[in-house]
Amino acid sequence: MSSEGKKLFNIIILGVSFMFIFSAFQPCGNIAQTVITNLNNTDFHGSGYMSMSIIYGVLSASNLISPSLVAVVGPQFSMVISGMFYSLYIAVFIQPTTWAFYTASVLIGIAAAVLWTAQGNCLTENSDENTIGRNSGIFWALLQFSLIFGNLYIYFAWQGKTHISESDRRTVFIALTVISLVGTVLFFLIRKQEDTKAPGDDDSTNEILGESSSARNKMMRAVAAFKKSITLGFTKEMLLLSVTTAYTGLVLTFFSGVYGTCIGAVNRFGNEEKSLIGLSGIFIGVGEILGGGIFGLLSKKSRSGRNPVVMLGILVHFIAFYLIFFNMPNDAPIAPMEGTDQVAYMIPSKEVAMLCSFLLGLGDSCFNTQLLSILGFLYSEDSAPAFAIFKFVQSICAAVAYFYSNYFLLQWQLLIMVLVGFFGTITFFTVEWGAAAALAARGSDYSSI
Repeated sequence: MSSEGKKLFNIIILGVSFMFIFSAFQPCGNIAQTVITNLNNTDFHGSGYMSMSIIYGVLSASNLISPSLVAVVGPQFSMVISGMFYSLYIAVFIQPTTWAFYTASVLIGIAAAVLWTAQGNCLTENSDENTIGRNSGIFWALLQFSLIFGNLYIYFAWQGKTHISESDRRTVFIALTVISLVGTVLFFLIRKQEDTKAPGDDDSTNEILGESSSARNKMMRAVAAFKKSITLGFTKEMLLLSVTTAYTGLVLTFFSGVYGTCIGAVNRFGNEEKSLIGLSGIFIGVGEILGGGIFGLLSKKSRSGRNPVVMLGILVHFIAFYLIFFNMPNDAPIAPMEGTDQVAYMIPSKEVAMLCSFLLGLGDSCFNTQLLSILGFLYSEDSAPAFAIFKFVQSICAAVAYFYSNYFLLQWQLLIMVLVGFFGTITFFTVEWGAAAALAARGSDYSSI
């Protein structure tokens, strides 16, 4: 297999592995609060929102050290270990206890930071200036199939159910744990790139010296990666992109946890309210995959760069927020176990709710494919620290959003996303114009990015 073919193979395996892991994990965000609400009359006392807040809070802090861990362990083994912790978190729901639930939330926060830093490193190592847009699109589209498969299972497993029994819960989470483990094993199929060494590099003297200094070299790489992360975090481009990244964190919280909870709380949806959570996730996944395919795989045909895609993303999200505001009761995010009988500005419509799910996914893919692309382009030599900063900002904003989701009515959550999204779009435009100018100065074609 040619070098280019091996790189493309690695990108596909990377995407498929993430697809399996997040086919299992993504539904947890949508159904955690619903499942836990049905558990809170037992000895279990936990909050799905609080768990997600802990996960993203720990994730954000762990991104300060994740480049160092990836530098020492290597991206492939880092992803394998992280995948095991994802499986552990999902398995906790089989027989949940409060202490295990929150402990697993902390551990998966650390694992997620390492996983996504290693993913960005692997993506960049297997891409170049001309293929980063295509590879970002391939990875994103494969990843987002997870929203379809996982939520399709939830939709059929819980169809017609108004209460989630212990048997229902165990069956679902045993299956999701196995799916997550399959994705973890697939990381072993990623092929390492050949090292380019000088003819004398493999002699016995160098081998002995290499062994004696191995620990010291790993420590130096870890320290260097940490310093690079701090330095990159204060560059003009990264600070501007952080506003855009913050917006993706807020949206991630909304569509992966809050919106599904809102749908499940609307009593006017009748016996379908719980299964509609899974159907909503499917429509989000369709939007994500469509966006990843169009704006990633077909990026080579664009002559205008990334800005039009981001502009489309914010317009699509604004339409979705407007429709959600009119369709969903204001107290839906914080409704009790009995749900809510309130009505917004229209009778709640399942069709409008599913349309909004699709628009949320489509808009999110616009932002994330372009952020992955511009980070890989701007920081091709420092991919691990750059993607660590990206996940740091995104996850800390997701943690904050999960925290206030326990208290804020729907209208205030939507308003926050509108404001941050507006300013995040402007800051992305600023960085993209700078990237286009730098590319033109090197004599390259703008459409290649």
